[in-house]
Amino acid sequence: MLASEPPKIDVVVDVKPLLGEGPVWDVDAQRLYFVDALGRRIFRCTEDGAELRAWTVPSRIGALALRARGGAVVALADGFHGFDFESGEAELIVDPEPGLVGNALNDGKIDPGGRFVCGSMDMGEEAATGALWRLDPDMSVTKLDDDIICSNGPCWSPDGQRMYFADSFRNAIYAYDYDTATGAATNRRDFVRVDGARGGGPDGATVDAEGCVWSATVFDGRIFRYAPDGSVDRIVEMPVCKITSLAFGGPQLDRLYVTSMAEPPLPKYPGDGPLRGSTFVLTGLGVSGLPEPKFAG
Repeated sequence: MLASEPPKIDVVVDVKPLLGEGPVWDVDAQRLYFVDALGRRIFRCTEDGAELRAWTVPSRIGALALRARGGAVVALADGFHGFDFESGEAELIVDPEPGLVGNALNDGKIDPGGRFVCGSMDMGEEAATGALWRLDPDMSVTKLDDDIICSNGPCWSPDGQRMYFADSFRNAIYAYDYDTATGAATNRRDFVRVDGARGGGPDGATVDAEGCVWSATVFDGRIFRYAPDGSVDRIVEMPVCKITSLAFGGPQLDRLYVTSMAEPPLPKYPGDGPLRGSTFVLTGLGVSGLPEPKFAG
């Protein structure tokens, strides 16, 4: 049951990423990972922000997914790469969009079957040139959807039979029927149409153990919890407007980590105050998340 009082919001890490994104909690190592998309960095820390480590990658990074065998797969501007934390080296696996120089891979997560589902976006955030891709453990890549401006927030219901995915600049969160045996996503329909009156759109998302979707509304400064029928169950006001993504973590998976950006990617967006770019932790929510799967390849 959700807590009746507002959650406690603290800064857990303040490294001022240009575009903080993609928090991932490693349940095995009990560590939080997140990225600076525009600063080309990966960060790792404990649940309270200690033991901070950083790595630099060759180009813009949209998302990081941990591998079951160790290391990670990262979505860089020019494709999926394997990443070795020991050497700090990134090695190209496949570029799903060769020739689309205005595009870059953006947000992604691991599905219940150990596949990396990641979308691309138009870097100008105007053209619908993005697509939704699935990287399988055998390193083959499949297009799941297209006609997307800015891919964000893939996540799955607790039973794995529904996938959620946002096109931020269409203010839409979609739901798909998902086949966990094959990785097929079908029957796209609207799950939520976000009211953009405050200038925001749906960004990163996660699903809690009760099957509700938590979505960071970028440029709006609010986190929405949506029930499985799409109704708004809860709203959390954050201390900055440019929140980007979120993930449950901590030993009990009851701490909600929220990333933000220090510098807006386009000049039309205003800046936040001194807390800009912070990674926050919300406690006292009264709900827990689900363990994040790891890439099986």
